[in-house]
Amino acid sequence: CAAQESVVYKMVESMKKVAGMEVELTVEERNLLSVAYKNVIGARRASWRIISSIEQKEESKGGEDKLKMIREYRQTVENELKSICNDILDVLEKYLIPASTSGESKVFYYKMKGDYHRYLAEFATGNDRKEAAENSLVAYKAASDIAMMELPPTHPIRLGLALNFSVFYYEILNSPDRACRLAKAAFDDAIAELDTLSEESYKDSTLIMQLLRDNLTLWTSDMQGDGKQNHTGLHQ
Repeated sequence: CAAQESVVYKMVESMKKVAGMEVELTVEERNLLSVAYKNVIGARRASWRIISSIEQKEESKGGEDKLKMIREYRQTVENELKSICNDILDVLEKYLIPASTSGESKVFYYKMKGDYHRYLAEFATGNDRKEAAENSLVAYKAASDIAMMELPPTHPIRLGLALNFSVFYYEILNSPDRACRLAKAAFDDAIAELDTLSEESYKDSTLIMQLLRDNLTLWTSDMQGDGKQNHTGLHQ
Protein backbone atom coordinates (compact mmCIF):
# COMPACT_ATOMS: atom_id res chain seq x y z
CA CYS A 1 0.00 0.00 0.00
CA ALA A 2 1.03 3.62 -0.60
CA ALA A 3 1.45 4.49 3.11
CA GLN A 4 3.75 1.53 3.64
CA GLU A 5 5.69 2.43 0.48
CA SER A 6 6.19 5.98 1.74
CA VAL A 7 7.56 4.70 5.09
CA VAL A 8 9.96 2.40 3.23
CA TYR A 9 11.11 5.26 0.97
CA LYS A 10 11.78 7.47 4.01
CA MET A 11 13.80 4.63 5.51
CA VAL A 12 15.76 4.20 2.27
CA GLU A 13 16.49 7.93 2.09
CA SER A 14 17.64 8.16 5.71
CA MET A 15 19.81 5.04 5.35
CA LYS A 16 21.35 6.52 2.19
CA LYS A 17 22.32 9.62 4.18
CA VAL A 18 23.96 7.43 6.83
CA ALA A 19 25.77 5.46 4.12
CA GLY A 20 27.00 8.70 2.54
CA MET A 21 28.83 9.73 5.72
CA GLU A 22 31.76 7.62 4.53
CA VAL A 23 32.09 5.75 7.80
CA GLU A 24 31.48 2.03 8.14
CA LEU A 25 27.87 1.18 9.00
CA THR A 26 27.11 -0.84 12.11
CA VAL A 27 25.61 -4.32 11.61
CA GLU A 28 22.17 -2.91 12.55
CA GLU A 29 22.45 -0.04 10.05
CA ARG A 30 23.71 -2.40 7.37
CA ASN A 31 20.75 -4.74 7.89
CA LEU A 32 18.29 -1.83 7.92
CA LEU A 33 19.65 -0.55 4.60
CA SER A 34 19.44 -4.01 3.07
CA VAL A 35 15.86 -4.57 4.28
CA ALA A 36 14.74 -1.10 3.15
CA TYR A 37 15.92 -1.70 -0.42
CA LYS A 38 14.69 -5.30 -0.42
CA ASN A 39 11.18 -4.08 0.43
CA VAL A 40 11.19 -1.44 -2.30
CA ILE A 41 12.58 -3.77 -4.97
CA GLY A 42 10.66 -6.89 -3.90
CA ALA A 43 7.21 -5.48 -4.66
CA ARG A 44 8.28 -4.36 -8.13
CA ARG A 45 10.01 -7.63 -9.00
CA ALA A 46 6.79 -9.45 -8.06
CA SER A 47 4.73 -7.00 -10.18
CA TRP A 48 7.07 -7.44 -13.13
CA ARG A 49 6.73 -11.25 -13.01
CA ILE A 50 2.92 -11.03 -12.93
CA ILE A 51 2.77 -8.47 -15.77
CA SER A 52 5.15 -10.55 -17.90
CA SER A 53 3.05 -13.68 -17.49
CA ILE A 54 -0.15 -11.72 -18.36
CA GLU A 55 1.67 -10.31 -21.40
CA GLN A 56 2.63 -13.82 -22.58
CA LYS A 57 -0.98 -15.04 -22.25
CA GLU A 58 -2.27 -11.98 -24.10
CA GLU A 59 0.28 -12.49 -26.91
CA SER A 60 -1.14 -15.95 -27.58
CA LYS A 61 -4.64 -14.41 -27.80
CA GLY A 62 -3.45 -11.62 -30.09
CA GLY A 63 -5.30 -8.74 -28.35
CA GLU A 64 -3.28 -5.75 -29.62
CA ASP A 65 -5.00 -2.99 -27.61
CA LYS A 66 -4.62 -4.83 -24.33
CA LEU A 67 -1.04 -5.75 -25.20
CA LYS A 68 -0.12 -2.11 -25.77
CA MET A 69 -1.40 -1.18 -22.30
CA ILE A 70 0.31 -4.14 -20.64
CA ARG A 71 3.64 -3.32 -22.32
CA GLU A 72 3.46 0.32 -21.28
CA TYR A 73 2.84 -0.70 -17.68
CA ARG A 74 5.67 -3.25 -17.80
CA GLN A 75 7.98 -0.51 -19.12
CA THR A 76 7.00 1.75 -16.19
CA VAL A 77 7.82 -1.00 -13.68
CA GLU A 78 11.12 -1.72 -15.45
CA ASN A 79 12.09 1.97 -15.28
CA GLU A 80 11.37 1.96 -11.54
CA LEU A 81 13.38 -1.24 -11.06
CA LYS A 82 16.29 0.25 -13.00
CA SER A 83 16.21 3.43 -10.94
CA ILE A 84 16.15 1.59 -7.57
CA CYS A 85 18.92 -0.83 -8.58
CA ASN A 86 21.17 1.93 -9.93
CA ASP A 87 20.53 3.95 -6.78
CA ILE A 88 21.76 1.28 -4.34
CA LEU A 89 24.56 0.20 -6.70
CA ASP A 90 25.80 3.80 -6.68
CA VAL A 91 25.73 3.89 -2.84
CA LEU A 92 27.59 0.56 -2.68
CA GLU A 93 30.23 1.64 -5.19
CA LYS A 94 30.87 5.13 -3.79
CA TYR A 95 30.52 4.64 -0.04
CA LEU A 96 29.79 1.22 1.38
CA ILE A 97 32.40 -0.98 -0.31
CA PRO A 98 35.28 1.55 0.03
CA ALA A 99 34.45 2.15 3.73
CA SER A 100 34.14 -1.53 4.69
CA THR A 101 36.99 -2.89 6.77
CA SER A 102 35.91 -6.34 7.98
CA GLY A 103 35.71 -9.45 5.81
CA GLU A 104 32.09 -9.89 6.87
CA SER A 105 30.98 -6.43 5.69
CA LYS A 106 32.93 -6.75 2.42
CA VAL A 107 31.19 -10.05 1.64
CA PHE A 108 27.83 -8.52 2.61
CA TYR A 109 28.24 -5.54 0.24
CA TYR A 110 29.75 -7.45 -2.69
CA LYS A 111 26.89 -9.96 -2.37
CA MET A 112 24.44 -7.06 -2.37
CA LYS A 113 26.14 -5.66 -5.48
CA GLY A 114 25.79 -9.07 -7.17
CA ASP A 115 22.11 -9.24 -6.15
CA TYR A 116 21.15 -5.85 -7.61
CA HIS A 117 22.98 -6.45 -10.89
CA ARG A 118 21.13 -9.81 -11.00
CA TYR A 119 17.80 -8.00 -10.55
CA LEU A 120 18.72 -5.78 -13.52
CA ALA A 121 19.59 -8.86 -15.58
CA GLU A 122 16.18 -10.42 -14.81
CA PHE A 123 14.34 -8.00 -17.10
CA ALA A 124 17.07 -6.53 -19.33
CA THR A 125 17.61 -7.75 -22.89
CA GLY A 126 20.48 -7.85 -25.38
CA ASN A 127 23.69 -6.06 -24.39
CA ASP A 128 22.12 -4.61 -21.23
CA ARG A 129 21.38 -8.12 -19.96
CA LYS A 130 24.88 -9.30 -20.87
CA GLU A 131 26.46 -6.37 -19.02
CA ALA A 132 24.27 -6.79 -15.90
CA ALA A 133 25.04 -10.54 -15.81
CA GLU A 134 28.77 -9.89 -16.17
CA ASN A 135 28.74 -7.27 -13.37
CA SER A 136 26.76 -9.62 -11.16
CA LEU A 137 29.20 -12.49 -11.76
CA VAL A 138 32.23 -10.29 -10.96
CA ALA A 139 30.63 -9.06 -7.69
CA TYR A 140 29.56 -12.56 -6.57
CA LYS A 141 33.06 -13.89 -7.33
CA ALA A 142 34.68 -11.08 -5.32
CA ALA A 143 32.33 -11.85 -2.40
CA SER A 144 33.08 -15.59 -2.68
CA ASP A 145 36.86 -15.11 -2.67
CA ILE A 146 36.68 -13.08 0.55
CA ALA A 147 34.08 -15.40 2.14
CA MET A 148 36.22 -18.50 1.51
CA MET A 149 39.18 -16.87 3.26
CA GLU A 150 37.50 -14.98 6.07
CA LEU A 151 34.17 -16.57 7.01
CA PRO A 152 33.44 -20.10 8.26
CA PRO A 153 31.24 -22.33 6.02
CA THR A 154 28.40 -22.05 8.57
CA HIS A 155 28.36 -18.23 8.59
CA PRO A 156 24.89 -17.00 7.50
CA ILE A 157 26.36 -14.35 5.16
CA ARG A 158 28.59 -16.92 3.42
CA LEU A 159 25.63 -19.31 3.13
CA GLY A 160 23.34 -16.54 1.86
CA LEU A 161 25.94 -15.66 -0.75
CA ALA A 162 26.13 -19.28 -1.94
CA LEU A 163 22.33 -19.40 -2.09
CA ASN A 164 22.00 -16.26 -4.24
CA PHE A 165 25.07 -17.00 -6.38
CA SER A 166 23.68 -20.45 -7.22
CA VAL A 167 20.30 -18.88 -8.16
CA PHE A 168 22.23 -16.50 -10.44
CA TYR A 169 23.89 -19.46 -12.21
CA TYR A 170 20.55 -21.21 -12.58
CA GLU A 171 18.28 -18.34 -13.62
CA ILE A 172 20.55 -15.80 -15.30
CA LEU A 173 23.34 -17.92 -16.82
CA ASN A 174 21.04 -20.94 -17.43
CA SER A 175 23.68 -23.21 -15.95
CA PRO A 176 21.90 -25.75 -13.71
CA ASP A 177 25.03 -27.90 -13.32
CA ARG A 178 27.09 -25.06 -11.87
CA ALA A 179 24.16 -23.92 -9.72
CA CYS A 180 23.78 -27.40 -8.21
CA ARG A 181 27.52 -27.83 -7.68
CA LEU A 182 27.80 -24.51 -5.85
CA ALA A 183 24.71 -25.08 -3.68
CA LYS A 184 25.75 -28.66 -2.82
CA ALA A 185 29.32 -27.67 -1.90
CA ALA A 186 28.06 -24.86 0.38
CA PHE A 187 25.53 -27.20 2.03
CA ASP A 188 28.06 -30.05 2.51
CA ASP A 189 30.77 -27.72 3.87
CA ALA A 190 28.32 -26.26 6.39
CA ILE A 191 27.05 -29.71 7.47
CA ALA A 192 30.65 -30.82 8.08
CA GLU A 193 31.15 -27.94 10.53
CA LEU A 194 27.69 -27.77 12.04
CA ASP A 195 29.05 -28.33 15.56
CA THR A 196 30.98 -25.04 15.34
CA LEU A 197 27.78 -23.07 14.73
CA SER A 198 27.29 -20.27 17.24
CA GLU A 199 24.03 -19.99 19.19
CA GLU A 200 23.11 -16.56 17.73
CA SER A 201 23.48 -17.56 14.07
CA TYR A 202 22.06 -21.09 14.40
CA LYS A 203 18.55 -20.13 13.25
CA ASP A 204 19.72 -17.98 10.30
CA SER A 205 22.27 -20.52 9.10
CA THR A 206 20.00 -23.56 9.29
CA LEU A 207 17.20 -21.67 7.50
CA ILE A 208 19.52 -20.84 4.57
CA MET A 209 20.81 -24.43 4.51
CA GLN A 210 17.20 -25.56 4.17
CA LEU A 211 16.71 -23.17 1.21
CA LEU A 212 19.89 -24.50 -0.42
CA ARG A 213 18.57 -28.03 -0.03
CA ASP A 214 15.12 -27.09 -1.36
CA ASN A 215 16.69 -25.52 -4.47
CA LEU A 216 18.86 -28.59 -5.03
CA THR A 217 15.76 -30.80 -4.87
CA LEU A 218 13.84 -28.59 -7.34
CA TRP A 219 16.73 -28.17 -9.76
CA THR A 220 17.72 -31.84 -9.73
CA SER A 221 14.15 -32.85 -10.54
CA ASP A 222 14.07 -30.27 -13.38
CA MET A 223 17.31 -31.65 -14.82
CA GLN A 224 16.07 -35.23 -14.59
CA GLY A 225 12.75 -34.28 -16.17
CA ASP A 226 12.30 -32.69 -19.57
CA GLY A 227 15.47 -30.64 -19.41
CA LYS A 228 13.51 -27.40 -19.15
CA GLN A 229 14.11 -25.10 -16.21
CA ASN A 230 10.70 -24.73 -14.65
CA HIS A 231 11.47 -23.52 -11.18
CA THR A 232 12.44 -20.12 -9.88
CA GLY A 233 15.12 -20.60 -7.22
CA LEU A 234 14.51 -19.64 -3.60
CA HIS A 235 16.86 -16.88 -2.53
CA GLN A 236 17.30 -14.31 0.21
